[in-house]
Amino acid sequence: MADVQQQAKGLSEDWLSVWIGLLVLALSLGLLGGTDLLGWVVRTAVWTDPAKSLSALSAGYSKVPGVVALIGTYVFLLVLMTAGAAVMKAKPARFAAAFTAVFWLSYLAWVGGSWAHFAATTPAEMHKLGIGWSLRLTNEGGYIVALALGLVIGNFFPGVARALGEAVRPELYIKTAIVILGGFLAVTAAEKLSLAGSLMFRGLAAIIEAYLVYWAVVYFVARKWFGFSREWAAPLASGISICGVSAAIATASAIRARPVVPAMVSSLVVVFAVVELIVLPFVAQAFLSHEPMVAGAWMGLAVKTDGAAIASGTITESLILAAAAAQGIQYKAGWILSTTATVKVFIDVFIGVWAFLLAWIWTTKINVRPGERARAVEIWERFPKFILGFLASFAVILGLALSAGPELGARLRAAVGEANTFRGIFFVMTFFTIGVLSDFRRLWAEGLGRLAAVYAVSLFGFVIWVGLAISFLFFAGVKPPLAP
Repeated sequence: MADVQQQAKGLSEDWLSVWIGLLVLALSLGLLGGTDLLGWVVRTAVWTDPAKSLSALSAGYSKVPGVVALIGTYVFLLVLMTAGAAVMKAKPARFAAAFTAVFWLSYLAWVGGSWAHFAATTPAEMHKLGIGWSLRLTNEGGYIVALALGLVIGNFFPGVARALGEAVRPELYIKTAIVILGGFLAVTAAEKLSLAGSLMFRGLAAIIEAYLVYWAVVYFVARKWFGFSREWAAPLASGISICGVSAAIATASAIRARPVVPAMVSSLVVVFAVVELIVLPFVAQAFLSHEPMVAGAWMGLAVKTDGAAIASGTITESLILAAAAAQGIQYKAGWILSTTATVKVFIDVFIGVWAFLLAWIWTTKINVRPGERARAVEIWERFPKFILGFLASFAVILGLALSAGPELGARLRAAVGEANTFRGIFFVMTFFTIGVLSDFRRLWAEGLGRLAAVYAVSLFGFVIWVGLAISFLFFAGVKPPLAP
């Protein structure tokens, strides 16, 4: 319903994420013809001297000062995202002002998280930087800093959070990042095609298992143990067991629940996703460093919402790669995250089908109304459109990678690397805005206690551990390729 209503007003966030992500990838492909259109974009390095933390991305723009590259990146994204806001029928001036604050606060957090004592990983890197210790988070530790900063604003500075509201759109940022991620995964997959195919098959099998087990148990807990009506139990089951906000909204729409139902469930999803995001990656590092692909799949199965799941996969990969590097094992980056993304993408793809099935059951068996039947078009209405962008970017880049010779292949990897820099920027804004949305006191005041009890019992008593078991079942023994 939310997607349909948005499209009546303007382009939905789902579709906007597709076009922005594909535009960034298209601009990066200028390198294939010898034109570097994105080499001026800012890159943040691990630093001990803040003055050396920023630089232009490409060697061809090496004379561009880092601060200038950062300002240029901000202006580019400001124009692009404000144009998108206008197409969505948002208020461009208010969005531009709020986006300015979101961008600079997020990027400040990323630079802070790239401090060498946070981000340096190997002993050789620490020796080069002249430091004796590091948390070994890589510069993606900035994501954690961004989340913490957002939580402080969301819980202690509500006026600031409200002022940022027009640009606090974590779903838009993460969906755009996932579209760009498709190209990155395609280049990675082309190098190890058989392993990539295995991941896709295992991810699909894991999701079918999760759907069949998760949803039924959570629905039973909500109905039988806590006495919730079907109207509440179905969106709760979808939100807790499938894909958070998107699934809760799609399910509530499919069964014609009152608007308050998906709103409250979605609020819970965000809160618990933040808790999982803070805790689970470190649990995975402590106990699953020897099974990196299991850890990646676990994040996809256990952490709800696209933003929190992909973010958790990103942190998990950073932590496990750093732990492996300390033992002399250099895994190739991208594979643990790709496992998380693969699992999460299959979950998203099935949301539309699941919503249609529930709509059919509710209109024909439970809440029968004369002349009303579930429509096949509801599958399309519930289908997350950004998945089309992810699949398109993956297919196009994979086709180019498999047909390219050595020279063109090197250019393609460089091009996708430039686009991937924007993925990092969208990621850090996702973390920050998730934090801003998580006002724990307001959510509790809205009477979420009993709903939270269902969520806590189901998530921490069942979903997380069954997700871990399913991850072991399908991904145990699978290792990422070693870096050359």
